[in-house]
Amino acid sequence: MPHGRLVTARQGERMLVTERRERILALVRERGTVPLSELAATLGVSDMTVRRDIDLLAEDGEVQKVRGGVRATASAGIRPGAAPAVTPERRAIAAAAAALVEPGMAVGIAGGAAGLALARELTRLADLTIVTNSLPVSDLFSPPERADAPYTQTVVLTGGVRTPAQSLVGPVAVRALEQLHCDLVFLDAHGLDVQAGLTTMNLLEAETSRAFMAAAREVVVLAEHTRWQVVGLTTIADLSDIDRLITDDGIAADAGEQLAAHIARVDVVTRSGEGA
Repeated sequence: MPHGRLVTARQGERMLVTERRERILALVRERGTVPLSELAATLGVSDMTVRRDIDLLAEDGEVQKVRGGVRATASAGIRPGAAPAVTPERRAIAAAAAALVEPGMAVGIAGGAAGLALARELTRLADLTIVTNSLPVSDLFSPPERADAPYTQTVVLTGGVRTPAQSLVGPVAVRALEQLHCDLVFLDAHGLDVQAGLTTMNLLEAETSRAFMAAAREVVVLAEHTRWQVVGLTTIADLSDIDRLITDDGIAADAGEQLAAHIARVDVVTRSGEGA
């Protein structure tokens, strides 16, 4: 009987490891590059555990190890334009962001999973102008099939470099943004930190995001609570350069206070239920 319990426990442990590595792969496929610290926080395990998982995934050719994180490889199965999972946190943040948008506005949506979730919410509104460097976002706002369906004008920025999230970044996109003016600009957050500010793993993405910010009357950052104290390769902007942050109620109270000390407005939204 004791032996039987031991076998069951080990089977459960193997299942947990398998599920954890599948979650790592899903995050990497969605984001392209993910820091080790964020993976550990998201999965609720130690950095050492994540490193072991990544070592095995890298040996299988599923991911590529980079300094401080992990990157997707071609064999990881990234599908261009594939829709990232909409978590309860992301769903709640997107709904709160959409409530800020009014008909007639020019709205900038930078590439990323949070921006795509917001774009889905905005397809219900008519008379918008969407400025985006995200190919999946632009696809959502293609001309409607029915004459009575909401119509939105879309300005798609073109650039020379395509990110794993199917965003176009680079000097061409930056130059285009210099001529545009948006009421609201929504940015995804790879990481938020008091010292490092708003960060990303992609240098060209940082340049394009700064151009988005310069074109905005109000800059709104969309960030799940897991992005707190994640530091990417390069800084996009200081926290004080953000006009509004929308995050979820998974954020710790002390973290919310630190963010509010640097950002003009911090909105904390309640996470949607699984069935919402």
